[in-house]
Amino acid sequence: MKKVQFSGIAPPLLLIAPQMAIVVIFFLWPAAEAVRTSFFIQDPFFGRAVFVGFDNYVNAVTRSDYLRSAAFTGVFVTAICAISLGFGLLFAVCADEVLRGEGPYKTLLMWVYAIAPPVAGLIGVMLFDQHIGPLVDFFAFFGWELQTGVDYWDTAFAMTVVAAWKQIPYNFIFFLSGLQGIPRSLREAAAIDCRSPARRFWTVVFPLLAPTSFFLLVINITYAFFETFGVIDVMLKGEPGNNPVSLVYKVYLDGFRGQDLGGSSAQSVILMVGVMLLTVVQFRFIERRVHYA
Repeated sequence: MKKVQFSGIAPPLLLIAPQMAIVVIFFLWPAAEAVRTSFFIQDPFFGRAVFVGFDNYVNAVTRSDYLRSAAFTGVFVTAICAISLGFGLLFAVCADEVLRGEGPYKTLLMWVYAIAPPVAGLIGVMLFDQHIGPLVDFFAFFGWELQTGVDYWDTAFAMTVVAAWKQIPYNFIFFLSGLQGIPRSLREAAAIDCRSPARRFWTVVFPLLAPTSFFLLVINITYAFFETFGVIDVMLKGEPGNNPVSLVYKVYLDGFRGQDLGGSSAQSVILMVGVMLLTVVQFRFIERRVHYA
């Protein structure tokens, strides 16, 4: 195959210019503006700004409601990752063993991924509705009276279930691709050495899925922190009250509903730095245990 080479640096720069423009306009510029705004208290009506240094950051991390949102976000993110990754892997293993009707089976599992987060939140509202929600009736059969929107932990449970359900198809697609990429000869050799399917999976198959699992862990953490905003907003119906809110939703509440632009900017910077550090820790320590074939 003939290698294609550019005669100068101008053509490749022109090719990447549109994408770089999108990155600068929609990512780097807003991030820089958020950092700048976080050092000011701004008047939302007259546009006046007073420099206050790190006061917005100190106020954010010392407020009880912010700490409560941070604690909930930690539990929320952990639960979403555990549920969506666990069920995604389970469904992928089941799909990998299906011999007949695998097409409809895969389609039924993947179609949820096409649903937008606000639509998923609307479906969650209907499923957990106090009067017509089938899941409310289901749990009531076991003596659990779900009060979504009223009880703190019931609302947290409903939001976690809907947000995790939305992400399961994404994990399923990648886990299934990873399973189908394992050589059949390797599986046959493992079947000879180990007769227990469960032990064979955890000792042979699952370690080969380590690169896929690590990639999905990073993606799922990012999803749980940021992309669940639509689910939370719809399920809370714009009235958070004493219900649980994640850190990204609290940025919206304080900035757009409370008009505290400086405080919400400081919260967004804290959240951005926290997620970046968490990602660095994952690549620094967890990736060491990942072996790429």
